[in-house]
Amino acid sequence: MTKADIVNEISKSTGIEKITVQKTVESFMESVKDALVKDKNVYLRGFGSFIVKKRAKKTARNISKNTTIIIPEHFIPSFKPAKSFVGKVKVNVK
Repeated sequence: MTKADIVNEISKSTGIEKITVQKTVESFMESVKDALVKDKNVYLRGFGSFIVKKRAKKTARNISKNTTIIIPEHFIPSFKPAKSFVGKVKVNVK
């Protein structure tokens, strides 16, 4: 499902114009991104959490050049689904 599909579904179910729904969806995504950039987690009860995870410094290998490189400590965005959400997916996906 793409963002356009989501906009169409919301527009059909609510009767709101697609342009308004699209602006709302894009605004929501920007708000989540901005919060994560500011190191603030976003919690949506019954859906899940958008969180920032810390990755530790590690040593990696470049196999083609046979060299070792060090990847510094860094942060990545992550999504953790709510237990109720995971339960519904486990039951319905075949």
